[in-house]
Amino acid sequence: MRAVPRFFAATPQHLVWLDGIVKAVIVLNLLDLLFTLIWVGTGHAEEANLLLVNLVREHPIAFVLTKISLVSLGSYLLWKYRAHALAMIGIFSIFMVYYFVLLYHLRYTSTFMSS
Repeated sequence: MRAVPRFFAATPQHLVWLDGIVKAVIVLNLLDLLFTLIWVGTGHAEEANLLLVNLVREHPIAFVLTKISLVSLGSYLLWKYRAHALAMIGIFSIFMVYYFVLLYHLRYTSTFMSS
């Protein structure tokens, strides 16, 4: 018999929502990746992540693979422990971070396009 996690917080309905949010995180990460490659590649911006700043300039393919791998691994781990309240908070937090990063990219795009 499987033990119920100590901090069990998810209902089946929550899990449907969480699944969509995790998928949205993957899509938002891909959009961030695309915008970053465009802005850095054209010399209009620098990568904000200090761990990836050299990689994006010198090895864009490695940057893409690293960024996709890290976000996918993080998403997988949060999904694996999705029944725990802290994992749910993590999923929502990561979604919000990527959502605001997308808004920043769109704002930067509109500023760049209007000049």
